[in-house]
Amino acid sequence: MAKATKKQALGRGLSALLKDPDNDIQSAKDKNADQVIGNIVELDLNSIEMNPFQPRTNFNEETLRELASSIKELGVIQPITVRKLGFEKYQLVSGERRFRASKLIGLETIPAYIRIANDQESLEMALVENIQRQDLDPIEIALSYQRLIDEIQLTQEQMSDRVGKKRSTIANYLRLLKLDPIIQTGIRDGFLTMGHGRAIINIEDQTTQLEIYEKILSEKLSVRATENLVRHYNSTSEVKVPTKKETEELPKYVKKGITAFSEYFGHKIDVKVSSNGKGKITIPFHSEEDFNRIKKLVQGAK
Repeated sequence: MAKATKKQALGRGLSALLKDPDNDIQSAKDKNADQVIGNIVELDLNSIEMNPFQPRTNFNEETLRELASSIKELGVIQPITVRKLGFEKYQLVSGERRFRASKLIGLETIPAYIRIANDQESLEMALVENIQRQDLDPIEIALSYQRLIDEIQLTQEQMSDRVGKKRSTIANYLRLLKLDPIIQTGIRDGFLTMGHGRAIINIEDQTTQLEIYEKILSEKLSVRATENLVRHYNSTSEVKVPTKKETEELPKYVKKGITAFSEYFGHKIDVKVSSNGKGKITIPFHSEEDFNRIKKLVQGAK
């Protein structure tokens, strides 16, 4: 108990330090900066502004109220992260749900980590931390990855290092952004899963994508049934649920190997086998960069 009291007192002491106008900390080289940066500080909620770089756009009111109830009982377990803008002025980097929930129950202060960063660093921190820690939907995650590419100029390999995800996983999220906006909204609203979206993206024509989307909803198709439907369309240009005969299972040796192929190349590999045992393996690519990446994998396997 004494240890917890000491930690709280330290937070209050640092808070007082930040309210000293004669020793305002603006950079890591300033006096007492080492006492503040990286430590937990109690900050006035009214001194913190929202982060314009926040990738999350949807906040479920019910879960927000549940979090507020938890904070009321237990306090803010995980501090938010802010960056210093000026004297007693901060901007949220991550932890917007905790910030909103704390305001909801009328708290005046919140524990926070303080960082001094420029806008680009703040954007990267916000995106990376939210991808790792928040319950973002697949489209929000994809948009966050895309912003890291567009605004931070990170490659997929660099993003893989930043967020601790396989490059193939990142590529699969990014592909969702090629879906018709209505389908993207359907994924965000939970009408279909990321697995459905990954199947539909193999159809280039967005009008056909929407036809398949409507069929998924009306017939409550599973991901596997959707994959069969897409495969059937690509071979016949007809949007209909194929019969059992049209979707005969692949040989066991192909089913065992297809997952390894897909993981190695970072894409869903299509395999077709005819009745005489002969077959064809199709490796899709989505850009020049992606093609060159696959080329290197093939050359490296020699």
